[in-house]
Amino acid sequence: MKHMIIAAAMTVLAGTALADPVEGTWKTQVDDGAFAHVAMTTCGAKICGTIAKAFDANGPIASENIGKQLVWDMVPGGNGNYGSGKIWQPSTGKIFKSKMALSGNTLNVSGCVGPFCKKQTWSRVN
Repeated sequence: MKHMIIAAAMTVLAGTALADPVEGTWKTQVDDGAFAHVAMTTCGAKICGTIAKAFDANGPIASENIGKQLVWDMVPGGNGNYGSGKIWQPSTGKIFKSKMALSGNTLNVSGCVGPFCKKQTWSRVN
């Protein structure tokens, strides 16, 4: 019994140690009058993010985008850098090639379609 408890504890600790630092909920910048909370998680060896909540200037809103994937195929590159991903801009419907840079509770997200690039700074919610 003692060995099973130790094994279970080690499994939990190993899972925690392997969590990617970008995992959690992030607040996007305002785009077209609204912003979102994005739940970032691992998707296999890559990172993806799903819209968890949507807001406007008055507070939470019901949005058809809740539950939709906003970020996918982001590859961890070490030192808080992520690349080779995609990001969807709900206000335009465009999909951008994307990369991210994590620094503490700030996530710098950028995406490009051809020569046109956009950047946002997201802040950690939890």
